Amino acid sequence: MNRNTAPWKVSLHGGHCGEFCDHAVGTLREVLDAAIAQGFATYGVSEHVPRHGDQYLYENELSLGWTVDKIAADFEAYGKAIADAADEYSDRLIVLRGYEIEIVPHDRYVSIMLDYRKRFGFDYMVGSVHFYKDILIDGPMNHFERAVETAGGLEALALRYYESVAEMVQALRPEVVGHLDLIRKNGHLLGPVETPAIRRAAESTLEVIRECGGILDLNTAGWRKGLDSPYPAPWLVEKAHSMGVPFCFGDDSHGPDLVGAGVVEARDYLLQNGVDSVTVLTREDGEIVRRAVPLQ
Repeated sequence: MNRNTAPWKVSLHGGHCGEFCDHAVGTLREVLDAAIAQGFATYGVSEHVPRHGDQYLYENELSLGWTVDKIAADFEAYGKAIADAADEYSDRLIVLRGYEIEIVPHDRYVSIMLDYRKRFGFDYMVGSVHFYKDILIDGPMNHFERAVETAGGLEALALRYYESVAEMVQALRPEVVGHLDLIRKNGHLLGPVETPAIRRAAESTLEVIRECGGILDLNTAGWRKGLDSPYPAPWLVEKAHSMGVPFCFGDDSHGPDLVGAGVVEARDYLLQNGVDSVTVLTREDGEIVRRAVPLQ
């Protein structure tokens, strides 16, 4: 176990790998070995849950011939593999067993996501929103444009996005809320995504996150997606901090080469925006504990 690691250096969103995710590479073992090499003492793995319905399959999954049954079987395998890995690596890395949820199908996702936690005994949940209705907004631009058209405009889509995040947080109470302003990823290419109305919606969602005890994912993938900041943007960081909403780091890695990517820079980003601590999860005496730790 790396006892010299700074206590703030914990990633809770990421660790995806090619064994269980179509848009990731590498193996779970390679991801965990990379976490050790990057100096982590605690590392959270939060693989994507399967989506229940052919309409939710990604274009890449379809091109690979994957089916709903195939991705469900892969997640079953992940549930066992991450439990085994947590035991195997326990002498050199605290592996947190997480999962990243979806809000589809909209009429029954809550029971499905809670059942996954019960069935696999996951340590924590990352609550993310990637869909508007049945349309992926975290993928190809043509899908996002269809979502904008269906919603009645970019601002309308952004408002509904933040409402969906708030509804998900209230229903599931995830420990970590993933990439809060993900709507920026594609939205900024089409128009303003921080209008007064959108800011009010985001602030209302922050209030729900605060009330439900969620931790905001300071997600470094924003930089890799061509944005000028990680998720969330500086104004949201400052607002969340003023409301007492805590942060954690998420490398959102989809392969061993991205494990830890941007985490040191994300620490500087938080400090520059007035945040002097993060909230981490770790395992002590077999129990998951939550602790605020200073960044300096």
